[in-house]
Amino acid sequence: MVQGGKTMFNEMMRAEIWLQETLDSQLSIEDLATRMGYSSSQVRRRFRQSFGISPSAYRDMLRLEKAARLLIHTPHGVHDIAKRCGYRNHSAFTRAFQRRYRVAPREYRQNQRLELYRQRHNLPHFSVKMADLPLRRAAVTRLYQPPEIIENLDNWQRNAEGAYDLPARLTNAAPIAILHDHPLASEAPRIDLGVHVDEEHAHRLALPLPFRLVMLPAQRHACITLEDSSHLTSAMLFMACRGLSEHGVYLSGEAPQLVKGKYGLELRLPLLEED
Repeated sequence: MVQGGKTMFNEMMRAEIWLQETLDSQLSIEDLATRMGYSSSQVRRRFRQSFGISPSAYRDMLRLEKAARLLIHTPHGVHDIAKRCGYRNHSAFTRAFQRRYRVAPREYRQNQRLELYRQRHNLPHFSVKMADLPLRRAAVTRLYQPPEIIENLDNWQRNAEGAYDLPARLTNAAPIAILHDHPLASEAPRIDLGVHVDEEHAHRLALPLPFRLVMLPAQRHACITLEDSSHLTSAMLFMACRGLSEHGVYLSGEAPQLVKGKYGLELRLPLLEED
């Protein structure tokens, strides 16, 4: 992507994150412009300068990629998935999905699940642990052209602008990567990279730009301990097509987390909450 001035790019990073976080809403680019204190034409022009695509087209891409994840990994019906991805009109969703993936949503679901089934016996086995994790927070920055998971999250600060200006109390906090283009690859690869933050200190932290504080809600996760990040892809595929079905649960389609703890790396995939 083409990056302009640092200030402008940080502002457009905020815009991109807003678009991702409001996929299921009917908020417009005009709402984004008002939020940022710009005209809508300024936002469109600057966003395209930073990301090479209009904000509306970018959001449509993320919506359809989210729909694809939900079709593969959840039992939600197509109408429900369309709503969850910000489409009021089911026919409009189906047309948009077919333009992107060349098949109707139901056929896509069938094809992708069949492919997962075919792969399931060729994967290494991983031990999966189910864990109810409490609400947590993390101070993170976003990377849009992320390298391979950075040295198992060791020395992650070298790849994150402003990391060395984080408050001293976070020096020994557990590093975390939030993988937004998994478990299905995205045309807009991006990760949030940073460290966990104690709830006690969360609201009193002065974070350097371009860091921000994110909430990791209380949720049930499927967890795998990895020897190193080279096992990330096979572990994620295992949980998607074999490990979770054996436990009778579904992935939620939300971004997985990779956390550096006392005993190495842990991959955490959010699970679908029971209705």
